[in-house]
Amino acid sequence: MISALTRFFFIVGLAIIAAFITLFNLGAEWAIVVGIALLAVPLIYTYINLARLGKYVQDDSIESMPLPSGLWEEVLYKLQRLVKNLKLRMRNIEQQHENFIEAFQASPNGIVMLDENDQIEWCNSIAESFFGLNFRRDAMQRINFLIRRPEFVQYLMRRDFEEPLLLERMGPQSSLSLILQPFPFGNQRHLLLVQNVTDLQKADAMRRDFVANVSHEMRTPITVLMGFLETVQTLDLEKSQRDQYFDMMMSQAQRMKSLVEDLLTLANLESNSLPATANKVNVETIMALLRNDAEALSQGKHSFSFEVLAKENILGDEREILSAFSNLVSNAIRYTPDAGEIQVRWDVNAQGQGEFSVTDTGPGIASEHLSRLTERFYRVDRSRSRDTGGTGLGLAIVKHIANRHQALLNIESTSGKGSTFTLQFPKNRLTA
Repeated sequence: MISALTRFFFIVGLAIIAAFITLFNLGAEWAIVVGIALLAVPLIYTYINLARLGKYVQDDSIESMPLPSGLWEEVLYKLQRLVKNLKLRMRNIEQQHENFIEAFQASPNGIVMLDENDQIEWCNSIAESFFGLNFRRDAMQRINFLIRRPEFVQYLMRRDFEEPLLLERMGPQSSLSLILQPFPFGNQRHLLLVQNVTDLQKADAMRRDFVANVSHEMRTPITVLMGFLETVQTLDLEKSQRDQYFDMMMSQAQRMKSLVEDLLTLANLESNSLPATANKVNVETIMALLRNDAEALSQGKHSFSFEVLAKENILGDEREILSAFSNLVSNAIRYTPDAGEIQVRWDVNAQGQGEFSVTDTGPGIASEHLSRLTERFYRVDRSRSRDTGGTGLGLAIVKHIANRHQALLNIESTSGKGSTFTLQFPKNRLTA
């Protein structure tokens, strides 16, 4: 301030001195002109600089403005430095804001920011897909006007957010299960977090079904065993009747043993998601074992055809391969009526993939059942499966073994015309 006043008085003093000198030499009129001219020069210079400053301000480019000389240089230099620092801070803030937005967008959970009136201030794309929202359209709309589920509206009205809320049948196809919970932040605002728990719900349902199915499957043979034991203990039976009851009990015990073994096999397969080992498995040896087991299980009631049409062998786990093949063959035997035909074949297709197929002349399977055959304990005909001694886990085991060998299980069947089950192995699982 002192420097500016000093300069001002210096210019005024200089104008007065020049006016007095001109007054004594040229007269009063020229003295006034010279004084005014000397005062006008800095004013014109100031106007020019103000005009240039206004132009650069309008273009938002003050930091690139050339600096004039004199007092304006110092003023504009400080102004430029201030503007640069402000713009740098703004860029940093904008970058942080963009980073936060990108992080929220990358979140697998839905995020909705609500103001004190439950109006939507922002939401990410996941939340848009969960609730059918569009942020550009729905910004500053009350969320209970857009999500009209009664339980959600009541949840908001209660304002008790200690426990999350589960919403079923959400999403585009009404197939999602969502857990949501608002968390307070700022001035009476809430951050609504939404998590997709569809897979968890399905897994929990599968667990409950599995426990129920195992209990149901075990209950029947246990009940039969207990009934026979009670009969043997309380009644004086002839040896032939007693032997008959013992045979029935042995059959039920064998059924429980098979069920437990299949459950253990399935549990081991599910706990090991790594690819199977790549040991050489001789297909001809496996086919010979399958033939012996098949003939023993069939007891002459079926005709068999075992063909090895390719010299290639399989790289995998021999025990698992034998289990998968054996399950397919035994299923065909159980479901094919007496005098039926069963063809077992190993070949390599035109794409170089190994194919193990089992074709039977059984009753076939309706198309609506095909997609569910590999589910645990799923049966097309429960009573017939129990009569034939099946556990309901065979195809589930085959599917897991196929996955460990990067193979595919294909099922082709028509009601009344038999079925073909094919395990298709990739090229890298074959060897000479």
